Formats: sequence, structure tokens, C-alpha cells
Amino acid sequence: MTDDQLLRYSRHILLNEIGVEGQEKLLGAHVLVIGAGGLGSPVALYLAAAGVGQLTLCDNDTVDLTNLQRQIAHQTAALGQNKAESAARTARALNPTITVTAIPYRAENAVLRECVAQADVVIDASDNFATRHAVNRACVASRKPLVSGAAVRFDGQVAVFDLRQDDAPCYHCLFPEAGEADEMRCAENGVFAPLVGIIGCAQAAEAIKLIVGCGETLNGKLLLLNSLAMEWRTVRLKRDLACVVCVKREGVMPI
Repeated sequence: MTDDQLLRYSRHILLNEIGVEGQEKLLGAHVLVIGAGGLGSPVALYLAAAGVGQLTLCDNDTVDLTNLQRQIAHQTAALGQNKAESAARTARALNPTITVTAIPYRAENAVLRECVAQADVVIDASDNFATRHAVNRACVASRKPLVSGAAVRFDGQVAVFDLRQDDAPCYHCLFPEAGEADEMRCAENGVFAPLVGIIGCAQAAEAIKLIVGCGETLNGKLLLLNSLAMEWRTVRLKRDLACVVCVKREGVMPI
């Protein structure tokens, strides 16, 4: 670590749970962020500021005027521009010492699997079930830890699926594809602006803990927030032994 890096990250280094060794792990880490909107914005900015050495931001959407109420990685001048590229520019400006790559299209199938396989941690900051399930399948296949978040109206949720562990549940265990309810979208239901910041910051915190290996992550837990009452609730999760996605995990035998 250079003298400038020691100074830049000094407040992390002062923490016994992180220290020089933990900060070096962050500098050597690669995080894939799917979605550069309301959740992806604080995720990208905090991971960039924290010194995650390589960030890959993936989003095929463009910045719209309605996004600016909450998607803090984008400025008014970015209207009409791709969100991944806009967020990458903001992250690079915040920390020019790291590498930030933008994928300005929807990563699917082999491309998604390759992106996931190259990452140390994957963060799902998307806004639809199809993407969440595709990302989950890729993470299960590569046994990569997945940090999932969602936010709509005044309600948010965060979960960690540490798929390096045989007994960890996956996203499909929690929300089976065949049993999904109707999706709630911000465009139709609205979203409290600070809510996506709170949930996105929680996702960034979980990613950092996974990389450094400090503290206790939300693996096997679903953290729920009612931001109107500012009440948090934690639900314990277990792997579904009949899950059609988990059963494909290497080292896990079908029931």
C-alpha cells in the first residue's frame, strides 16, 4: 500500500476488524454490481470510496429525470446517458485510484455467468424478478456470495446468500420463481428517496464484510425495513432442500 493509500484509507485501517490486511483485501477485490439505479448508486459510491480495487457496474437503462430524486450517482447533465457509464464516471471521480468498468447492456446467459465468475462478491441492485433469478443462478453455479436488496414505497429488504457455504440458502429458496407475486415497481408505486440509500448502504456494508472477513454477515437472514416507522425486523432463512437451483450446487446432493 502506498503512502497516499495509507492516508486515504486511514479510518478503515484504524479499525482493528479491518486494519492494513483488511484494506489490502479490499484493494485486491472485484465486486460486480447489477443495476446502477437507486440501490446501485450508493453501493457503487461507497465501495469506490472504501477502496474496492475493481468495480464492474452493469445496467442497460438510461438516466431519466424521474431517477434524479434518488439515484445519487447521476447528475442532471447525465440525462439520456447510460446508467452504468454515468455511475462509473461518478465513482472514478470519487476515487481515481481504482478500476471501474461499465457494462452498458443487459448481461445475460454466458456473459452474465462470465461476469459473475470473475467477481469476488456480486451485488444484486436490480429491480425485477427475472434479473434477480438469473443472477442467483449464476452465483450458485460459481459459488459466489450474493448480496441482494430491494426497495419500493417505504419498505426495503437486504439479504446475503453466501453460496460458498453448503448450507446457505439461495435467492430461489426465499422467492421461488413459480410462486412469485406481482412485482411492485417504483414507477407505479413510488419510492421514498432515502430508502434506497439506506438499503444500498447496507448492501455495501455486507459486501465489505464479506471481502474483509469481519463481523457477522446477513447470510441466512432477511433484514426488513419499514422506513415510515424506522423499524427493522430480521427473518431467519434456511436452504430449501427441494430447491431446483440449489440442488445443482457443486457438493450438494439432491434429496
